[in-house]
Amino acid sequence: MHGAALSGWLMVALCAATGAYCLLRMREGTGIERRAAGGEAVMGFGMAAMALPAAALTPPEWSWTVYAAVFGTAALHGLFAIRRGGHHLHHLVGSLAMVYMAVAMAAAGPGAHTAHHGGTTAGVPVLTGSLLLYYGVYVLHTGARLVPAPGPAPGPVPGAVPAGTGGGGPAGSARPELARVCRLSMALAMVAMLVTL
Repeated sequence: MHGAALSGWLMVALCAATGAYCLLRMREGTGIERRAAGGEAVMGFGMAAMALPAAALTPPEWSWTVYAAVFGTAALHGLFAIRRGGHHLHHLVGSLAMVYMAVAMAAAGPGAHTAHHGGTTAGVPVLTGSLLLYYGVYVLHTGARLVPAPGPAPGPVPGAVPAGTGGGGPAGSARPELARVCRLSMALAMVAMLVTL
């Protein structure tokens, strides 16, 4: 039981930190980047709330309906935004996965949150397996994109601003790998949540 509570708190911390970083990215970005970061922040904070250990907080039964409504709205937004780019498809899948988990927990009835962290199944195995497959592939693909490509020996880059000289924009604006790390973190947390469903 101690291990489940510890892993729950670690997931809460990871998802909340990811959501907070996405809020910072939202302040820095423009247009599509802001909307994507905002969607990721909602997902991060929602996952953090859903991952709270049952020993710390037993959510009221209506909370699953609230989760389903919030992420159902996010899914509709993702559906309408899909024409803007492929990344919105991932937001749509993530929102639908959160709706699915909320509905499964609501259907499991009182004590579902405890069962969720204890390993009792609450979802449809085929749908859970499909989502696990999707997120497993996403984690591998995103992780592979974070591995640096072999290149020439490091040296000064022509036109680069030396570190500490005040060049560049806001923190994180030129760091697309940090956005990928956030997406990777949330995908790993989603895998962990789906496994316990």
